[in-house]
Amino acid sequence: MSAEIISIPRASLHEQVALRLRQMLVENQIAPGAKLNERELAGVLQVSRTPLREAIKMLAAEGLVELLPNRGAIAVELTETDVQNTFEVMAGLEAMSGELAAERITDAELAEIRAMHFEMMAAYFRRDLSGYYRLNAAIHRAINAAARNPVLTTLYNQVNARLQALRFRSNQDEAKWKQALAEHERMIDALGRRDAGAMRAVLREHLDHKRDVVVDQLRQGATQAVGAAR
Repeated sequence: MSAEIISIPRASLHEQVALRLRQMLVENQIAPGAKLNERELAGVLQVSRTPLREAIKMLAAEGLVELLPNRGAIAVELTETDVQNTFEVMAGLEAMSGELAAERITDAELAEIRAMHFEMMAAYFRRDLSGYYRLNAAIHRAINAAARNPVLTTLYNQVNARLQALRFRSNQDEAKWKQALAEHERMIDALGRRDAGAMRAVLREHLDHKRDVVVDQLRQGATQAVGAAR
């Protein structure tokens, strides 16, 4: 387990540590179900245990880690049923975000989302999965922000936190990654036309495809684990 060493501002130390830990969880540097070793993480991140523990509490509130009595913190591992249920809710939130954004987005917001989309395409052609994912997530957040509904945003952030690692890994399949990029092209087109119905449809389709990929990956992992145990 490793992470790039950077200087962390003291004023928001635990928030910066949470940001680094979140990235490690999302990018599978800390595997689902793994225990968060405080001593090791404090050394990797070059911080004391106090801000580290505060950061872990933040991630527990987001649903990325689970705090267990007498066992410390572990990275959340969702079951197939958890995934199905969470993506079902997320698809509705994404669809509503897209519909409202198409009705309410400003020209400046649209231009910013288009710029991020072009950067994301460049990351795709470089096969920079980490960079692609960060821009992808930023685009989805920007669409949600353009919906201008704070209640929707709160729910979106809470549910999406549970799925970040799974959404990241869903693009590791080349064909599915290409499909996801094509769906983003359709989102940009629908936003540009202010077509609320098209945005709702493409975002629901996009999340349904993500769910299918993730469920398939979970099933493959379970099959491989059974085979290895024999």
